[in-house]
Amino acid sequence: MPTPGPAPTGGSPQGTAPDVIHNIGYRKYTGPRLGRGYARLSLYSQSLRGAYGLGRSAKSKVLPMILLGAMCAPALIMVAVAIFTDMSKLPVDYTRYAVIMQAVITLFVASQAPQSVSRDLRFKTTPLYFSRPMERVDYVAAKYAALSTALFLLTALPLVILYVGALLAKLSFGTQTAGFAKGLVSVLLLSLLFAGIALVIAAITPRRGFGVAAIIAVFVITYGAVSSVQGVASAQENYDVIGWLGVFSPITLIDGFQTWFLGADSAFPHASGPPDALAGIVYLLAVLALIAGTFGLLMRRYRKVGLS
Repeated sequence: MPTPGPAPTGGSPQGTAPDVIHNIGYRKYTGPRLGRGYARLSLYSQSLRGAYGLGRSAKSKVLPMILLGAMCAPALIMVAVAIFTDMSKLPVDYTRYAVIMQAVITLFVASQAPQSVSRDLRFKTTPLYFSRPMERVDYVAAKYAALSTALFLLTALPLVILYVGALLAKLSFGTQTAGFAKGLVSVLLLSLLFAGIALVIAAITPRRGFGVAAIIAVFVITYGAVSSVQGVASAQENYDVIGWLGVFSPITLIDGFQTWFLGADSAFPHASGPPDALAGIVYLLAVLALIAGTFGLLMRRYRKVGLS
């Protein structure tokens, strides 16, 4: 009589191969944990590079590089004129350059703010960023800092060109250095202000096109409205009103601030900057309040995004 074989093991049906546990090599991670600081820095670097199309497709580089070239080209022309014609001063003050080139700045921030945040909203990837170790404040701070830095590079590079050109033209070192420093302070505040406003608008909608149009509309309409009313006040020779009206538009707000605190020449009609110390303080407080307020609005917006 035949001896029965061993019973199948592992719950496999009779006649089939037994179950086998395969060791596929999973091991606990024992390397360094870089934490929130590294995550925040990585997001900042990636967002800053993305603002100029670096690390993205060739098509993504076209617009920001064209705008950067358009921003620097007038400065190069002014430098060439100053050097070859032996001018005693630059054609444009450092603090005035960004005001003149506000259209280019507006196009840059309108195109890059939605690129920075709208895609994350559209594809619902923001909750992934808020998982450990990154928190909402890290995301907002990285995006805000990245766009502000991108804008500062856009606005400060022409000033560097003007400064180097002025020194090559053998203009006064002290005068040019003081003017250059004031220009850097002005464009730094401009970069923070414009970046905050643009990011708040872009964070409202996941549609990149809507974000671009809304940002352009806010900057253009406010500036057009303020300029129009200032023109009416100028015709009536009401110069104090001209100085106060600048509070209601981002670019004129920067113009009024630098006129009072940096001694710049105002671009308002009849160069009518803030009429007194009270108005100057209002301009300063308005700039600081808008910068802090836009950061706070972004925090509130992304608190809701994280819960959705």
